[in-house]
Amino acid sequence: MGVKNVFIFDGKSSGDYGIYISGGQTFNAPERDVESIEIPGRNGNLTISRNRFKNIMVPYPVFVHKRFNENVAAARAWLLGSDGYCRLEDTYHPDQYRMAQFNGPIDFEMRFLNYSGETTLTFNCKPQRWLKTGEQVIQCSNGDSILNSGFPALPLIKVSGTGGGYLYVGACVVQILSLDEYVILDSETQNAYKGTINKNGTIAAPEFPVLQTGENTIYWGGGITAVEITPRWWTI
Repeated sequence: MGVKNVFIFDGKSSGDYGIYISGGQTFNAPERDVESIEIPGRNGNLTISRNRFKNIMVPYPVFVHKRFNENVAAARAWLLGSDGYCRLEDTYHPDQYRMAQFNGPIDFEMRFLNYSGETTLTFNCKPQRWLKTGEQVIQCSNGDSILNSGFPALPLIKVSGTGGGYLYVGACVVQILSLDEYVILDSETQNAYKGTINKNGTIAAPEFPVLQTGENTIYWGGGITAVEITPRWWTI
């Protein structure tokens, strides 16, 4: 028998519940959020981009061949018990993951005297395919350049040091007003913190850093002694 493919949702594998997948539609891409406006007397439509991608529905045709009742009951508790967006991976894309919600339904079509069944499980996913390479921490040296060959990324940056200073990421500058050992700059949530302590008041910046497509030079001054960047690379 060939390789059985699975998905991993919220840290648990569908294979643990006897659920195996076909992933043909997991290669689809999201659509851009664009408004189309018809203007009287003007040929063609005016389009206004909202500079974002929409969520995408990702369906997995699945089958259960053994211990149907037991496996499906446990899978319902697992899938419907997860709240909000959770990490979603599958064996068709071992180098990527999505952030997804599962809201149901779970309706199996029975096979073979009710010992097995098939259905499609559909996840509501954020548009990004996050690259696992983007989870690797980059230890920066002052003046290093980071190449982004994909879409603009919103990094997680750890700034360590003994006092205030300036951090430059490409054209973006962040002033560190005070530094108690380290501060985390989260460009996705637009927050600065240390552990569970909010540190937004200890920085000043017109915007949080973005790793733009192409080369991004990283340098710093003042009391900053080290910078670590988790780039969060992504594609569609």
